[in-house]
Amino acid sequence: MKSVVCAAPGSLALADRPEPGPPPAGWATVDIRHVGICGTDYHIFEGKHPFLEYPRVMGHELSGVVSAIGAGTTIAIGTAVVVNPYISCGGCLACRKGKPNCCTAIGVLGVHTDGGMCERLNIPADNLYPTEGLSLRDAAAVEFLAIGAHAVRRSMATEGRALVAGIGPIGLGTAIFARIAGLDVTLLDASEERLAFAADALGFTSGIIAGPGAADEVRQLTGGDGFDVVFDATGHAAAITAGFAHVAHGGAYVLVSVVKDDITFADPEFHKREMTLIGSRNATKADFDHVVASIRAGKVPLDALVTHTTTLDRVAADLPVWAHDKRGLIKAIVTV
Repeated sequence: MKSVVCAAPGSLALADRPEPGPPPAGWATVDIRHVGICGTDYHIFEGKHPFLEYPRVMGHELSGVVSAIGAGTTIAIGTAVVVNPYISCGGCLACRKGKPNCCTAIGVLGVHTDGGMCERLNIPADNLYPTEGLSLRDAAAVEFLAIGAHAVRRSMATEGRALVAGIGPIGLGTAIFARIAGLDVTLLDASEERLAFAADALGFTSGIIAGPGAADEVRQLTGGDGFDVVFDATGHAAAITAGFAHVAHGGAYVLVSVVKDDITFADPEFHKREMTLIGSRNATKADFDHVVASIRAGKVPLDALVTHTTTLDRVAADLPVWAHDKRGLIKAIVTV
């Protein structure tokens, strides 16, 4: 079958690989239809991912159609599905507490094992969710949006002012679901182009340019109070550190992005504000279901978010270009 293989950093090619074997008990074979390209995929191509072995078939934002099932699997052949790419062990403490998104032995498709930039893949049936009336293109966008939906759910905020710092795809998804939750959303980013896109295409008219004047703008916008909840999706340690100062007394700071660096903050300020610091990792079925329902209800402007498209035959040529030139790029979708 056709597969896009990253053999080493900077080396991406269409290759012929063996078909997956019959799915084992509890698993299903999915004929992949669409693949969203994620920041993780660009990092893999560029050799910036710290926990990856090459060669690797990338791709974890997936939609497809079930074409075979293993013993004891109840999902029907022919079902259109969105894939939850986080394969959990089912037995660790986090899994037992209903938090498979932070399983101690989690395996992510396209990162720890080969993913979906191919024609078909065997996947645990519990990780397949019927698309419930979504197009298969839209279903391939559910996973990245679920990251933001999970972060908003982790915040437990349902009213007040929210600041989303870093408005790549994950940050924009977070902003959309913060708005759906009833929050008054302001965006913070270093890119005037991104802020203009968010205002013109998505309706986020309150924006702040990151930089030396950002703290003063936060104070002016909030009357000196700060934001009830701040979401960081920057992926930069310095930006995460700066974000602590934007949180209101009694507010919450949700770290959506993850960095390898240590993050430090002033303990007196943290305690004075009785701030809540929250980590947010991956997403759960509840978040996928919320995203699917929100898309179906017309609350997510996917036509604006999907800015680039390509095919499985062309992705080895297109992805390297987009890795270095992200002008106008929000989300690219591969058609298989």
